[in-house]
Amino acid sequence: MARYLDSACRLCRREGLKLFLKGQRCYTEKCAIERRAYAPGQHGQNRTKQSGYGVGLREKQKVKRLYGLLEKQFRINFQKASRKKGITGEVVLQQLEQRLDNMVYRMGFCSSRAEARQFVLHGHFLVNNKKVTIPSYLLNPGDEVVVCEKSRQNAKIVQNLEEIERRGVPTWVELNKPAFLARLKTLPAREELTLPMQEQLIVEFYSKSMT
Repeated sequence: MARYLDSACRLCRREGLKLFLKGQRCYTEKCAIERRAYAPGQHGQNRTKQSGYGVGLREKQKVKRLYGLLEKQFRINFQKASRKKGITGEVVLQQLEQRLDNMVYRMGFCSSRAEARQFVLHGHFLVNNKKVTIPSYLLNPGDEVVVCEKSRQNAKIVQNLEEIERRGVPTWVELNKPAFLARLKTLPAREELTLPMQEQLIVEFYSKSMT
């Protein structure tokens, strides 16, 4: 499967905000945004006026990169959301939050979504007592995620749980650190997703590009 192999910090600088792609590094002064808060490249510091299409494209790229999806995956997610009841933009974000790799990150077992994806693929987690190795698997309210017995000695998972206070656990997640277990209590409300995302721009972008 295709993967993004260049510097993750370039993505944050291109979007102009922290996407938290490098785990604990993003919370230190070593974060690229803290040192160079402008787009990468020769003309990164030059401000350019964006068209309406450009604004929608940037918003789509920002959210896509935040959750670590490729273009095809993100488009499929949007198409599924557009067929469901509710506000399409909010459904898109809820589906992204329901992904197992995202929830493993939110629950504190991993320091970034990229790390979470790798750990899920390697079979470190059980969902409702069944091993799941599909990062795009969607959790539902009430589902429990637990670290496999043999993985509870993994130094990285132990370290991530020790450092979770720095990042915090979302209100829609219940974490039991001693048991290496977490539960999705409910789907997050739109106002609980605090990163600056304008999902309506994504809906408008795809509405124009798919016609």
